[in-house]
Amino acid sequence: MPIPGNMLSSVVEMVDPNISGWTTMLNSTIGHGSGGRVGDGVLVMRSVAAGEVRARTVSSYPVVEGTVYQTLADASGATIPERIGIRWLNAANAEISITWSLTTATASTSWHRISVAGPAPVGAVRAQVVVSTTAAGALVINYFENFYLGLPIRITGNQLTFAAESPEIDTTAWAAESNGTLGRVAPAVSWAADFFTIGGHVWALTVTANGNASALCVERAPVVVGTDYMAVAYLNPPTSGSTVWIELRYYDAGGAQVSAIRSTLAAPGTGFYRQRASGPAPAGAATCGVAVGITGATAAQLVRFETVGVGPPAQLKAGSVLPYADASFEQGVGSWTKISGVATLARSTPWGSAAFEGSYSLAVSSSTASTSVIRSGRYPIQTLMTHRLRILEQNGTGTWQVGMGIRWYDAANNDLGVSAWVPLAVPTGPGWWGIGLTSDTPPAGATQIAAELTVVALSASAVLRLDGLSLYPTLPSMETAVVEPTGSITITLRDLTVGDLLRLYRVDASGNRALVRGPYGLWDGTDPIATDSMRIEDYEAPLGVPVGYRAELVDPVTGTVAWRELGAKTIPWPDPNRAWLKDPGNPQRNTAVTVAAQPSWTRPIEQAEYVVKNRRNKVTLSGVRQGREGEVQVWTHSDAERERLNWLLDSGNVLLWQTGPGLGVGDLYMTVGASGEDREGPAQDPVRIWKLPIVEADMPVTTGVNGSGGRTWQDVLSVYATWQAVQDAYGSWEAVLLDRRKT
Repeated sequence: MPIPGNMLSSVVEMVDPNISGWTTMLNSTIGHGSGGRVGDGVLVMRSVAAGEVRARTVSSYPVVEGTVYQTLADASGATIPERIGIRWLNAANAEISITWSLTTATASTSWHRISVAGPAPVGAVRAQVVVSTTAAGALVINYFENFYLGLPIRITGNQLTFAAESPEIDTTAWAAESNGTLGRVAPAVSWAADFFTIGGHVWALTVTANGNASALCVERAPVVVGTDYMAVAYLNPPTSGSTVWIELRYYDAGGAQVSAIRSTLAAPGTGFYRQRASGPAPAGAATCGVAVGITGATAAQLVRFETVGVGPPAQLKAGSVLPYADASFEQGVGSWTKISGVATLARSTPWGSAAFEGSYSLAVSSSTASTSVIRSGRYPIQTLMTHRLRILEQNGTGTWQVGMGIRWYDAANNDLGVSAWVPLAVPTGPGWWGIGLTSDTPPAGATQIAAELTVVALSASAVLRLDGLSLYPTLPSMETAVVEPTGSITITLRDLTVGDLLRLYRVDASGNRALVRGPYGLWDGTDPIATDSMRIEDYEAPLGVPVGYRAELVDPVTGTVAWRELGAKTIPWPDPNRAWLKDPGNPQRNTAVTVAAQPSWTRPIEQAEYVVKNRRNKVTLSGVRQGREGEVQVWTHSDAERERLNWLLDSGNVLLWQTGPGLGVGDLYMTVGASGEDREGPAQDPVRIWKLPIVEADMPVTTGVNGSGGRTWQDVLSVYATWQAVQDAYGSWEAVLLDRRKT
């Protein structure tokens, strides 16, 4: 699949099926090789003689002066390291300059990432991608693939700027805090071919003298008191025994540090490992920041780190009251404590050895065959309704039983009792097993809640692992709601299994099914579920007739199908003189119009007539009669309606015409030809009559619904300092929503 946002074509990106997108630039010949990771093809660059060797893209791509762009690729070379650059061109296609990455620190035959980013310089209007090596002689070979050129690929929701997230531009967003110097290097590190938030450069903190050393991000992100935040980075310790860490720090409005939450890496080796630190913003906090460091270092040791982010952590279950530290155990045991028994609580070790979510789990150890009770902290609840506790469990050593409970408290912290299940055996086997408990109705006066587990070790020296805990209000697993102003129905699905495949059908009164559209096309069971809760907006539901919905959840391994169904909902259609014109892929452009005249139809057919000698009647050969063609006439009554209809028609996409039952038209997918706009009165009268020649079309099945996805206002604020900068970068609010910047 092409890299999202890539300005390069798939042929240039993947070097498949040929090298037509690439050309020699300096002291090189190029060829088409095999063995790539994103398709078989790779770019082979050979030196002609000793010296620098370059190849570049054939085409150049439009850029905006001052905007930051990033290029990256995967490279492999047995004898010499590589670098990558962005070649900036002016309006005459003359080179202005090249923004180069550092040369990879060592040569490596393993595929490794090379990357660089920088602002387009003054006068730049186009750019090319350039790769370079320096050969000791002729016929030295390097390989490249998986190319990208475009806007920087960011961690979604990161409240830091790209300069603080990655050192692809420079190191100015970070500074040495104590006992060290800070720079950047370009190690030859292998990453997954589709992992694009990681780059080629990493920060390098060099320890000055024996002792502790740290680096601090100079940026601060705003916070809301009581809201959970998380800092994340990839850490590379100098040795597997080094104590390296990341801290989430909170500051008051004056910039004084209020608190710090440290998360220490339990490194299994000397690679790059993602480490997280999280916790709610305390009273008095106004901003947060990130620090990285090492404890007990020796002089000249190097701590490297990459891909730093700050923002609210993803909820493991929508609506869960458990903060991330108490649900995923990335930095310790959170607020969990032992209430009774001999069990001890600890974070699993090392990194990645035992985890379902993140890199660690909660390890419960019991020295004897006995029962213990462990409990989380208390958390406020927003509603007096039943709650559900869900855990993931695994026998580490020995065998266990686990009983689940939800304990209630009032505002004065008085214990109001517990909803509990008796302990059940943890299933045997190497995998993780999910189990849930739904509470009784909360007692009167309950304002707080805690999770409680009764853990029974059936043998001595036993270890139980827990991860991915959530405690959340129980809501229907499937809901639908009519949204009359947009002529749509919203379907909400909850308690989903991430990774399952979804088929979602709209079902009419006769039982006929039609697939509902999603972001990648129709929800036809080919796209995996990414979150435990989904809200899907069906803008193609018919008007004035009842429709229900059926969701089929498919296990991608076994093919087992679980299903949910809901009864009929009807979108009101009170005015038969009104109709909806909709763009299936861009519902933000949909508009309701007044019908001036219902269409009359023709259905053309291809025919050939032959006159046969001595035969009275002609012989006619016919093709299949085609779909309907005709003209729709609609009114707009204001300049705003006129502009909106023009906006809808501008794309030339297949549109959906919707009227209610009884008019003989119903729902019709169509293409619109040359649109006519006439005045019925004087020039100052805003009323217009539109004549739209239409041709019936098939429903587009691969068109996805455009939307912002995980994009938030914070993603805009992390890039642009002022609203003027936003206006300069985007041509419309729709472009802001979809992150389609001017080119």
